[in-house]
Amino acid sequence: MRRTTYLQAINEALKEEMRRDESVFVMGEDVGRYGGLFRVTRHLLEEFGEKRVLDTPISEQAFTGMALGAAIVGMRPVVELMYMDFTLVAADQIFNQIAKYAYMTGGLLNVPIVIRGQQGGGKGYGSQHSQSVDSLYAHFPGIKVVAPATPYDAKGLLKAAIRDDNPVVFLEHKMLYFTRGEAPPSGEEYLVPLGKAEVKREGTDITIVSFSYCLLEALEAATELHDTQGINCEVVDLRSVEPLDAETVWESVAKTGRLLAVHESYANCGIGAELVARAYEEAPHLLRAPARRLGMAPVSIPVSQALEEEVLPWKDEIIAAVLEMERA
Repeated sequence: MRRTTYLQAINEALKEEMRRDESVFVMGEDVGRYGGLFRVTRHLLEEFGEKRVLDTPISEQAFTGMALGAAIVGMRPVVELMYMDFTLVAADQIFNQIAKYAYMTGGLLNVPIVIRGQQGGGKGYGSQHSQSVDSLYAHFPGIKVVAPATPYDAKGLLKAAIRDDNPVVFLEHKMLYFTRGEAPPSGEEYLVPLGKAEVKREGTDITIVSFSYCLLEALEAATELHDTQGINCEVVDLRSVEPLDAETVWESVAKTGRLLAVHESYANCGIGAELVARAYEEAPHLLRAPARRLGMAPVSIPVSQALEEEVLPWKDEIIAAVLEMERA
């Protein structure tokens, strides 16, 4: 194993899949000559040329629609949305066309599209460039939704997503790109299965379930709670939010008896609400205390760093929630 960045892991996954399969190509705003806004697609143009690394006009609806056409004739497009906030510009193509096409053709046509890009706060980019859209995508049948938190998972899940015959939304986070972690050497083949959660830290007192950047905050909170309060948290990384691996979560809750679901998107109608609802439907006998969700405050994300930190459900908010649950 070696140390690498989240950004480099995604870049390697793209290169390796484009070398492996000539039907894979990348398209989006500034993905070619500029190498992507966050440099995720850097050096792809030099190796694969303009026919497989397509700089598009600033029209998300147009190039996601183009990707659908390419997919149903046998290509495997990887579409970059510069900010996932721009999902709504392409909403008809994504939710009404891409998500439903296999169903509407009776399974005669597959739609192997990956739509990837970054979401989330932490950089002071303001209300229209900092939203988290995981629960929005998870609401629509026909789309798989992946949100890795580590370089290892990011690379393995992106490779698996590109090979999947269904539409996959691959959610990165702007705060993760320069984080570092272990991964196999470049070029070494491995995949991480879609829809499979993983326990990132074992514990006995409470289960914290998270994904994407919030997972790192949850792990920091767990360390501080152990060192200062003697509370031993088990931290589960969903990795994929659709399909959602509830069984791994229930196995953890069976040990701890408590469940806290944490994510950066809004708590209202979010993945945490879904997980808590399923806990009461499928595994109420495992709970020794009420399950709880923790999401972002129900406000638009401010530009001010101090105000942004106030609304995001990061380490201090996770610690406060755990302490309240432990007292209950």
